[in-house]
Amino acid sequence: MSSWVGIGRSEVGFVRAINQDAFTTVDPLGLWAVADGMGGHAGGEVAAQTAIASIKAQAELSADILRKGNGLPSEFVADLIMQAHRAIQERVKLEPSLKGMGTTVVLLLIHSLPTLTAHVAHLGDSRAYLFRSGALTLLTRDHTLIEKYLERGILTHETARMHPERHVLTQALGISSPPRPSISSHPLERDDLLLLCSDGLTKMLEDDDIRDICTHAQGDPIRTCDALINESLDRGGTDNVTVVVIART
Repeated sequence: MSSWVGIGRSEVGFVRAINQDAFTTVDPLGLWAVADGMGGHAGGEVAAQTAIASIKAQAELSADILRKGNGLPSEFVADLIMQAHRAIQERVKLEPSLKGMGTTVVLLLIHSLPTLTAHVAHLGDSRAYLFRSGALTLLTRDHTLIEKYLERGILTHETARMHPERHVLTQALGISSPPRPSISSHPLERDDLLLLCSDGLTKMLEDDDIRDICTHAQGDPIRTCDALINESLDRGGTDNVTVVVIART
């Protein structure tokens, strides 16, 4: 059993008519994920829910592989991403009106063999953060046009904040073919706090704001999750916002 617990909350916000975010917390497997859908009408909502349902189901089916030490965690999370991608494509085949739907995803697996480690896989601009000893570290890098511009030195971080293309994705589940998730592994310490979120949070809050809220919540995952969501809504709630906070019990 995992000794880490995830607290999640998702809100539609004050502008969107429906919530196209979805998340799952599978504490016994040490697995948590957030998805932020896109697509006309209900497409985004369906894509996000399909991805999350697939990730949860496939993880539960394959959990024994990791428990017995027969697979690499990085390959495990990569396979969950691929299975979710196929699930979205299969849904489109059944309902052609959903063609073009897709979703971001950020997935986190905590595994203790050989050492306690967080394995992160993501597509799009949903993010993972690590909060440790008062410092906040971004564990993912957005798959967006803006990130490409930043890499090439075309934009500065200051000009990127207001750029009209700042939310244009270069990868997403169900759309990118084949998807190429970014995967990374991060050693953990006992008092670490981990955070997954959709861009509804990072549109409203800067990283410094997130760090300050985590500090004030003093490591309590429920207080942290609620404070982040509430602050995002207080600042306008212009998008759906989803947060999952993971802490050791």
